[in-house]
Amino acid sequence: MSALLDIKQLSLHTENVRLLYGVDLTIAPGERVGLIGESGSGKSLTAMAATGLLPTNIRASGSITLAGRPVIDASEHQLNLLRGSAAAVVFQEPLTALDPLMRIGRQIAEPLRRRAARDGQRLSGTELDAAVLAMMGDVALPDPERIARAYPHEISGGQRQRVAIAMALACKPSLLIADEPTTALDVTTQAEILCLLDRLVRERNMALLFISHDLPVVAGIVDRVVVLRQGEVVEAGPVHQVFAHPQHAYTQSLVAAAHAFDTALGAAP
Repeated sequence: MSALLDIKQLSLHTENVRLLYGVDLTIAPGERVGLIGESGSGKSLTAMAATGLLPTNIRASGSITLAGRPVIDASEHQLNLLRGSAAAVVFQEPLTALDPLMRIGRQIAEPLRRRAARDGQRLSGTELDAAVLAMMGDVALPDPERIARAYPHEISGGQRQRVAIAMALACKPSLLIADEPTTALDVTTQAEILCLLDRLVRERNMALLFISHDLPVVAGIVDRVVVLRQGEVVEAGPVHQVFAHPQHAYTQSLVAAAHAFDTALGAAP
């Protein structure tokens, strides 16, 4: 089976700083892969490179193909054909993906309109409104008609993240990239969002690239894991094998820290 995302020997650098070096990462259709490492290890940069969203001051070498099409040096038009349909991103802080001056319903409507245009269709106002409400229902937003009329600051953080997920899924991507999607949320809301992502990925048969520094969360949602340290891949393999028998000293330290944290929580009064 050919890879949906195929990254080979990806290196990223600015004029004076190396950010990634020789990263390899493949994701097959329907596969779930976790990308883990401490802050600054290059996780988010890898995801941004995969969708052609790198800042202009970062140069890339190596190769990236997404849905069989090259990403590095692709034109903005070519990248726009891939974004949304081949891959979509859910960011850590949903406010970065939402326009603070636009009502929620209009923001979800825009990618739905683009998907319809891509498929040679034109939705009437009534059809678009119905599609927006259906999309909001898919991500379990309560009282969707009220939220559709609201601005981002008028709803909770968990609801904003559900809106961001709805927008990402609106174009029916083959690959969903979730970049620390629950870090900014409280524990209860975090669990709800993780369950939602798990259900949506399964129901839509999407591939998933899940980026996190939280090992227990990663273990519960992916099949395979890639460990980044200072811009380089140090270990990769089936998630439970890597976490149960880490080979690299850095992975061992991550696993030990996660166990120590869980032990401390268990001992807390």
